[in-house]
Amino acid sequence: MKKTRFTVKFKRRRKGITNYKKRLKILLVDKPRLVIRKSLNNTNTQIIEYAPQGDKVIVAAHSSELKKYGWNATGNAPSAYLTGVLLGQKAKKKGIKEAILDLGLSVPTKGGRLYAALRGVIDTGISVPHSKEILPPDDRIKGMHVINYSNLLKADKAKFEKQFSAYIKSGADPAKSADYFDNTKKKISEA
Repeated sequence: MKKTRFTVKFKRRRKGITNYKKRLKILLVDKPRLVIRKSLNNTNTQIIEYAPQGDKVIVAAHSSELKKYGWNATGNAPSAYLTGVLLGQKAKKKGIKEAILDLGLSVPTKGGRLYAALRGVIDTGISVPHSKEILPPDDRIKGMHVINYSNLLKADKAKFEKQFSAYIKSGADPAKSADYFDNTKKKISEA
């Protein structure tokens, strides 16, 4: 009877937290990493440098910080873009000029929230290697899809209130989200 040898994978790989092959390729570039992570309601962006003792976060921005600037919706593409802009502004103050994108184990979707955050960082002047085709278009960044959908649902008040309950609770009108977007971006740029 033949005995098989089983190699146990690293714990972080077994739990689905770290892809070590991908991490090694990113670390070999020797640039700070632009780490973008999303959850259902938030976007977290960080610029991290490798250190033998453990990675060091140089600068970070979370979509919940946008409330200081007057933006209350935190789980959509415009909020991801604004989080990227906020991170880019903080990074410029720290003297960071370039980074390399690290999406971790997230499945990249063309024009999605991850790439909206990337576009926000790029628009502040930080150089990140990317392809132009993956970035979301301007109307999606400004929230025109939210405006169109809110106008579509206004006929059915119950559906409208259920879908846009966070906007209503914060006293915002989803039909004016492009104006809120412009004001918030201006406040972030001035800070």
